Amino acid sequence: MRKLFRKYKSVIRFVTLFIGTYLVLGILYSVYLKVSENGTYFPDYVTNLVAKQSAAVLNGFGYSTVLMPDAIDHGMLITINNEYTVNIVEGCNSVSVIILFVAFIIAFAGNFKKTLLFLFAGAVLIYIVNIIRIVILTIALYKYSEYENILHSVVFPGIIYSMVFILWMVWVRMLKPTSAK
Repeated sequence: MRKLFRKYKSVIRFVTLFIGTYLVLGILYSVYLKVSENGTYFPDYVTNLVAKQSAAVLNGFGYSTVLMPDAIDHGMLITINNEYTVNIVEGCNSVSVIILFVAFIIAFAGNFKKTLLFLFAGAVLIYIVNIIRIVILTIALYKYSEYENILHSVVFPGIIYSMVFILWMVWVRMLKPTSAK
């Protein structure tokens, strides 16, 4: 048994770090959501901020948007030209995706400074891509509402998860020269 642990030490380390980081960050995020339930920002600060920023970008593109809280579905409604378009809920704020990204990067951590910089840059990039994704989805649903299911369930999750996968591959490639030494 000891021989197996030595042989697969790096795999066991990766899995332990990944699952451990994911669980710790997931629990912290759950606590944040619980604490945010009756806070100033509805439904929570990050989701509210993402909704406001998405609406601002849509307004910048010339769409007349209105943003309002939706207590029934626990999100922020965005309407374009007084027509319901999207409801931004907690799952749309990219935090869960960033947690997944962070867990992988920590599991494959390089030196501290390089890892910290990549974590920060990657999280910011995922957040920005998520805002762009919401804006494009909102416009697409406004113009082509009959394609809601495929746009919301397949195309747009694919954008954010592809972004994370690309960042992971960049990270692994950045570490490769270090591990070869």
